[in-house]
Amino acid sequence: MFRFNILTRFLMRRFFSGFGLVMLVVCGIILAVTFVERLPSNPDAISALIESWTRLLEYVPLFLPLAVFMGTLLASYNLTKSSENIIVSSAGLSPFQSARPFLIGATLIGVIATTLINPYSVSVSSKNITAEKLQLVDKQIWLRESSSNGHITMNANAMHKSGQILIFEDTTVMVQDQNFKLIERVNADTITLSDTGLSSENATVWNASGRPTKRAWQLQTLINPQTVLDRYLQPDQISFWKLPEFIKKMDAIGAPTRGHLVQFWTLLFLPLTMIAMATLGVAFSQTKQRRNYSFGVKFSIGIITCFAVYFLTNMFNALGATGVLPPLLAIIAPPLIIIAGAGIFITSFDTI
Repeated sequence: MFRFNILTRFLMRRFFSGFGLVMLVVCGIILAVTFVERLPSNPDAISALIESWTRLLEYVPLFLPLAVFMGTLLASYNLTKSSENIIVSSAGLSPFQSARPFLIGATLIGVIATTLINPYSVSVSSKNITAEKLQLVDKQIWLRESSSNGHITMNANAMHKSGQILIFEDTTVMVQDQNFKLIERVNADTITLSDTGLSSENATVWNASGRPTKRAWQLQTLINPQTVLDRYLQPDQISFWKLPEFIKKMDAIGAPTRGHLVQFWTLLFLPLTMIAMATLGVAFSQTKQRRNYSFGVKFSIGIITCFAVYFLTNMFNALGATGVLPPLLAIIAPPLIIIAGAGIFITSFDTI
């Protein structure tokens, strides 16, 4: 039975120290660059900083595996440099046993990222949703409603969220009866969608006879801001906890859910991905040298390998999203391949 003894806690502290240092540096760089980029488009520095923080949370899943790998490599380098790895070896731990604290730490990071960071990131970013975060058709927003009162079709070139309402820009609305006869056509620079329906303070309305009038316009609808967001939000804009129910709803209305399935399995197996990157870091940190440890060379090769791993993961994700591979297989295959390859290398190195 594995216990958290003194040596295990010591190695886990070293791992989290290395991972924390890497995250601090990477997050600091991204936050600074994003802040400078967003500063001209915001009224003050506080608004730019808040927007930069939101963007940083969106970037975390991208560089989290790299941070785990670099943190593992850095922790192993510090252990080698201070000759503390000799104490670990003299305690009778094999490379696999000494790697357990790193793997446990990586698992905890993956669990926290999936269950806490992802929902928080989604809740923060959903406060200001724009068309960039929606799955659009031909880069435009299309809404359609059919009911006993008739049919409504709306097209907009842009959209953003303001509080509990959605504001559509450069919008055209077609209102038809049950027999699809055109009742009115509405053109407006902005149309607001609230829980009560569509409205515009200044719209051009063509009636059935084709006569245009400039006036305020309002129409009660069944659709509301939440139903629109549920239909058009991209998979990464939905919390991990809400994805299963969301996928069921999309299946019920016949909407494509393969991208959402890929996102769900990606988040569910994120701890496995973290374990794979930690195992890869342990493999790269294997050395028999106590001095002149070539950290720079291994670090450089490791970064190149991480880009190769990133390409492999994206390729499998694309195969899963397009239906070439089952989504579950597309997600678990890359980390399993990495773990197998890194494990073989560690075993062969230890037996040389």
